[in-house]
Amino acid sequence: MNLELDGKVALVTGGAKGIGAAITRSFANEGAIVSIVDRNPGIAENLVEEIKERGGHAFCVPTELTEEDACRHAVEKTLELGNDRLDVLVHNAGVNDGVGLDSPPSAFMGSIRKSLFHVFALTHFALDKLVEAKGNVINIGSKVAVTGQGGTSGYAACKGAMNALTREWALDLAQRGVRVNSVIPAEVMTPMYRRWLDSMDDPEQTLRSIEENIPLGKRMTTDREIADAVVFLASARSSHTSGQILYPDGGYVHFDRAYGKIKVD
Repeated sequence: MNLELDGKVALVTGGAKGIGAAITRSFANEGAIVSIVDRNPGIAENLVEEIKERGGHAFCVPTELTEEDACRHAVEKTLELGNDRLDVLVHNAGVNDGVGLDSPPSAFMGSIRKSLFHVFALTHFALDKLVEAKGNVINIGSKVAVTGQGGTSGYAACKGAMNALTREWALDLAQRGVRVNSVIPAEVMTPMYRRWLDSMDDPEQTLRSIEENIPLGKRMTTDREIADAVVFLASARSSHTSGQILYPDGGYVHFDRAYGKIKVD
């Protein structure tokens, strides 16, 4: 299936590691030019070289996205290096920083800066080019916005807001030809997730208990599965899809909580 992404420019925040790196690779595999907007330039440059060795196209824009000027610069640099076009904006950067109700209000506002502010700012600065390209925005959310987690009010608020902005912007931008959708990871095996598992007393037992609650296949979602969902939504093959919140999670978020207790002979 030709996704018609060849030569299009995709800006991926946090695109150097984890799910972001998988998204970067998937876009590059489809012939897109990827702007990796990331605060880890060394890791990003290694990924750029990997993509180039496979015949793909990518470049790195080192950026700390908590400031307005940095967000403006990220868009301007992407346009400079990307043939003055921007077709896809993927909001992947963010951090589950553990700011809960016991944290001071200033810490909560810090969460907003780290995981939500740049979502608005980058979209604002990219808007004219997205309209020109009849492009799209894809927000990478989190199951936490739907299920809760406990002890992470800041991150939950940011990801809940991203779901709301998906619907708001899809409506706001429909008349200008820009599509907006969300992809919501749940239990995805990434290096960061692996490190968390390894911090447990019994990592493999912890993993088995999590997998038991994933209905489809009793396994973790792969970062490639998240990435391919993003790229498909960004493509011409999804040209009439907007305002949607997609859960490629093996049924994890929406399953009946009695599921794991039911035995079927």
